[in-house]
Amino acid sequence: MLPALSLSLQFGTLADATVHRAALSRHAVARWIRHALACDGEITVRIVDREEGQCLNRDYRKKDYATNVLTFDYTHEPVVTADLVLCAPVVAQEAKEQRKTLAAHYAHLIVHGTLHAQGWDHETSDADARAMEAREVEILAGLGLPNPY
Repeated sequence: MLPALSLSLQFGTLADATVHRAALSRHAVARWIRHALACDGEITVRIVDREEGQCLNRDYRKKDYATNVLTFDYTHEPVVTADLVLCAPVVAQEAKEQRKTLAAHYAHLIVHGTLHAQGWDHETSDADARAMEAREVEILAGLGLPNPY
């Protein structure tokens, strides 16, 4: 049985919002997150433009550029609570460059962010990066999606 999930799916002001909304049905996003959760969760997923993404990355990570996904994790147990912020133009550009569908790339990044929300980290060591990537591949395979790497 998959963990329970309270999901808030938000879309900021986007020039091409219909494309991103089509790739991110509430049902699909909930499915991706629930497969990546080890326990129940309360997660907000917010899709933002480049300006908002860059502002958040600059203010919280001291990196002055828009990145694909930011994870703000608040609790890991007994319920995972987190905000995942995905920058729509960055995700779209990466999907195009990597020859992936927009939905498949969003799925990977949401799984990635959900793992971060539970304490997984790929920046601490090569071993941690390999473990996190392996877990992502395993989750995505369970969702019927290909290895993103």
